[in-house]
Amino acid sequence: MAVRASDVSVHSIRRLWPADRNAVLAYFLRLDPETRASRFMGSVGEAGVRAYAAQAIRAEGAMYGAFVDGVLRGLGELRPMGLTRSRLVLGPQAEAAFAVEPAFRRRGIGADLFARIARAARHRGVTDLHVRCLSGNGPMLRLAAKHGAALQRAGGEIDGALQLERPTPVSLWYEGIAEAFDFSLAVSFPDRDRASA
Repeated sequence: MAVRASDVSVHSIRRLWPADRNAVLAYFLRLDPETRASRFMGSVGEAGVRAYAAQAIRAEGAMYGAFVDGVLRGLGELRPMGLTRSRLVLGPQAEAAFAVEPAFRRRGIGADLFARIARAARHRGVTDLHVRCLSGNGPMLRLAAKHGAALQRAGGEIDGALQLERPTPVSLWYEGIAEAFDFSLAVSFPDRDRASA
């Protein structure tokens, strides 16, 4: 059987910036009810999604997106779990949350988002990265375990804790270059995904 080009789409992961605001909103609005509930740990309607998307891009922490053919198909967030001294240092504990549109799962997008978020957290002073999900979210549990997170059940939720290494001068330099490149892409192609909303 021949493999169609659309079956082997390539994705890219990069940091999201304010220029990506419309792509973020379109992404959240495309999520089906089950994926939304998994991502937000409960049912969220369109008004809630719109309100969240409006503030998410500027909230403390950082957002990362997975693009397939120029359209945002997966989104991950890195948020501090306490007070932060600056936008560059999140503190010792942070939380990661992400989701991938159902049609784009099982292509490595979730694993790549997880790795990118863990790398970003490491370079922002985080040593203890947490991923929370509902206990029935098998894909997220497998992904967290694959990356070495210690899983602990708390009622109907699972908390995955991942201990991160300290950054090195070379890894900090690489992170700076990657973020500068991500910013360049965001401002060079603003609102590229408007038509898919």
